[in-house]
Amino acid sequence: MRANLRYVLVALVSAAIALAASHFARGVMVADHGGSELHQLMHDRLELTATQQAEIDRLEADFAQRRKALDAQMRQTNADLAKAMASEHQFGPKVAGAVDRSHMAMGDLQKETLAHVFAMRAVLTPQQATIFDREIARALTAPQAH
Repeated sequence: MRANLRYVLVALVSAAIALAASHFARGVMVADHGGSELHQLMHDRLELTATQQAEIDRLEADFAQRRKALDAQMRQTNADLAKAMASEHQFGPKVAGAVDRSHMAMGDLQKETLAHVFAMRAVLTPQQATIFDREIARALTAPQAH
């Protein structure tokens, strides 16, 4: 019984990690730009040229579409995990598979977010990139608000 409880706790922790990864990506890059730090940095503090602004806008629109698909994938893997947990009531093969698929979805989301961040960075001048790099590092290492 104790082993089964441990496996259920592992599954719950995995689900929490999936949720945290989703929130991380949402904090770094918010699809609707509802005040994300990166959006503010790009549009308010880097003094982009009109050409840079147009390219950043294109990149953001492309990423917003991809992000919707990734968010749907994350929701589906979380639903699959919940279903597997309800079915097995232990850390069995269904739960393990669902956790693995959830981790893959988290990885896809993080990779796509980072690819987007680097694509935006490529549009910047060296001086802008220095500021961008510093702010990205700060955002990634700042304590999380609860």
